[in-house]
Amino acid sequence: MQNREEISRLENLVQSILDEAKLQGATAAEAGLSVDSGLSVTARLGDVETIEHHRDQGLGVTVYFGQRKGSASTTDLSNASIKETVTAACSFARYGSEDPYAGLPEQDWLATEFPDLDLFHPWSLAADRAIELAIACEDAARSYSTEITNSEGATVTSHQGIRVLGNSLGFLKGSESSRHSISCAVLGQRGDSMQRDYWYSVARNPDLLEAVDSIGRKAAERTVRRLQGRGLSTRQCPVLYSAEVASSLFGSLIGAISGGNLYRKSSFLLNALDTRIFPEFIHIHEQPYLVGALGSAAFDAEGVKTRARDIVAEGILKDYVLSTYSAKKLGLASTGNAGGVHNLIVDSGNDDFAGMLKKLGTGLLVTELMGQGVKMVTGDYSRGAAGFWVENGEIQYPVEEITIAGNLKDMFKNLVAVGNDVDYRGNVRTGSVLIERMSIAGE
Repeated sequence: MQNREEISRLENLVQSILDEAKLQGATAAEAGLSVDSGLSVTARLGDVETIEHHRDQGLGVTVYFGQRKGSASTTDLSNASIKETVTAACSFARYGSEDPYAGLPEQDWLATEFPDLDLFHPWSLAADRAIELAIACEDAARSYSTEITNSEGATVTSHQGIRVLGNSLGFLKGSESSRHSISCAVLGQRGDSMQRDYWYSVARNPDLLEAVDSIGRKAAERTVRRLQGRGLSTRQCPVLYSAEVASSLFGSLIGAISGGNLYRKSSFLLNALDTRIFPEFIHIHEQPYLVGALGSAAFDAEGVKTRARDIVAEGILKDYVLSTYSAKKLGLASTGNAGGVHNLIVDSGNDDFAGMLKKLGTGLLVTELMGQGVKMVTGDYSRGAAGFWVENGEIQYPVEEITIAGNLKDMFKNLVAVGNDVDYRGNVRTGSVLIERMSIAGE
């Protein structure tokens, strides 16, 4: 009940901001307000390193005078500060240049139904208990092997907050959410070889977090197995992306079909709608209404309703990723993606991770990527990588200091399989991904 009262109070505050914008002459306005609180504790080498309690708040206001737009923000929610913020936004709009595509979403794009997506699970986590969990997590990692020689620490975090969005078209909605995580990173040494690796768990509901000892052991296991990594000679071979790094491939897809890159004509998938960009078995879809999921939302950052939809079906690109502004620039309707996609699902095949290694046969398993070497205009792809060399479906030894390269158009078309070893810890849900052939730059 207390949270419902707080949401109502903040909704009333946002409505008063919209009213103030109208009083100051704005023809349209939108406002977003957030209030967050949380706890973060890090333990390192058995001692507490940091304890942080935080409480943040922020307000952003955007106003329109016809086709002229102005925005301002503040972290001070006093009446005087709010009025000054609205005045500043109005001042910017009055003297700004006109943009024929500026404005609020169309009325019929806005969300009108708000199902309970079970996104709010507060964790009554005292600092003492968080310290215990962090130390236990790190202890599990440090005791895994004598080759674990140092630690970057274990961190336990708990965050919850309320966000309210409103606009002058009558949209006004507050919602609450939570996000909790436990992570651990350690260093290992064998001879002259030193490595670092990590593991983490994240969930909206703390009851769904992985056990701290399991997180610690995985961090240590991942570190130890990377010790005494070798280089590879330059070659071409099949590449298997482990699930935790495979999501970046589909992040590049979303970037290429996002409105900003499309209307700027800076995408390698320009004019690719309704063409085949993946093999026929690939199905990629957005599912915003998954109960309890990290990316679930009934509306986007502009209040536009989200919807379950195919982005790629039978390998064919079916839809773009658009905000209101980019949609208007392209002469299309918003897809409800201001702020990003909501639970991007890449459908899995039948193979688990061991089965995917068998499919790889002889080639490279990538478990870490470095750098941002993706040219969105051309699709050229080149990133530093580390992982393991695999022969006959069996991991042989760790590899490091290599670069993998290709072109995303070719990589997408030559995608061989998606594993059922799905990583659920982010907004993109995919298993491991096998690419038929890529270039490896090494020794």
